[in-house]
Amino acid sequence: MTAATPQDPAAPPPHPHHHPPEQVERPGGTGGGHGPEHALRRLELTVVRRLDGLLQGRHQGLLPGPGSEPGDSRMYVPGEDDVRRMDWAVTARTQVPHVRDLIADRELETWVLADLSPSMDFGTADMEKRDLVIAAVGALGFLTTRIGDRFGAYVIQGDQVHHMSARTGRPAMYALLSALLDTPRGLPPGGPTRLGEVIQTLAAARRRRGLRVVVSDFLELGPGGEPDAERTWERPMRRLAARHQVLAVEVVDPRELELPDVGLINLTDPETGHTRHIHLTPKIRRAYADAAARQREANRVALRRCGAAHLVLRTDRDWVYDIAQYTLRHRRTAHLAARHPTRRAGT
Repeated sequence: MTAATPQDPAAPPPHPHHHPPEQVERPGGTGGGHGPEHALRRLELTVVRRLDGLLQGRHQGLLPGPGSEPGDSRMYVPGEDDVRRMDWAVTARTQVPHVRDLIADRELETWVLADLSPSMDFGTADMEKRDLVIAAVGALGFLTTRIGDRFGAYVIQGDQVHHMSARTGRPAMYALLSALLDTPRGLPPGGPTRLGEVIQTLAAARRRRGLRVVVSDFLELGPGGEPDAERTWERPMRRLAARHQVLAVEVVDPRELELPDVGLINLTDPETGHTRHIHLTPKIRRAYADAAARQREANRVALRRCGAAHLVLRTDRDWVYDIAQYTLRHRRTAHLAARHPTRRAGT
């Protein structure tokens, strides 16, 4: 792992009950001579120990949702049942309101898009961004494969996109994560990441409904990167969310939000290779922080417009804790919305 820098004073303080931030060991890196197999076992134990309790007894992923297959009809319970599931045929025949239950889906397919472009080879805190991408993919993979779902991936690596077929089982999950760990680092710049293109490919694939996850930093250059402009990935993301549940995992390093007070530095864009010498005056640092905040807020608004759930993971925070808190919060919201549909509609 890279050496950690002093904690960013602008970053939120850790929760008093946080565990130390979990890290993903790199193959061949420091770790007592252990290889990728040890790193993956450590990742699996971390996920199972701290996240698996969220799934016990229920066929749910990180994003809860009803099934798609109709089940039996039963009498409508005011205040508890969603009126959108009203069985009008039975209601008309019996003159008593009935709703139709939905059978929870089994053997779903989860597809993840993992962004391992050159901009992910960066990190100034507990891990690099690419390590956090692999950790997020591993968390989703281990949880979904434990309940029998199939898991596949698209991986962006430089100017190439690799497709890994959806399979089920622990060996298949280990093979996928090993391939992610083995992706070359420090690739030569090849231009901006083709994120929108790959999301479009994922949306165009006629696969059965399920969960689609996009793990990226969602950084863009050019007109699409302006706060008020539509991102190049926004339209494909909207199309993807029209058919599937979509979770966007935004990976952030604290130095992408605020620059340190270090004077003259060299900044290099890993996507294009452009380098600039900049003297970090207080004015420049403030302007950078403001632009970064606007860019992140614009990402949040765009993802909400698309209908995608949004989870932010930072390299200076406990990613397992953040996933758990997000999941519990999302499920509480879904539970309340199911019990009070009129409240969700704002009436």
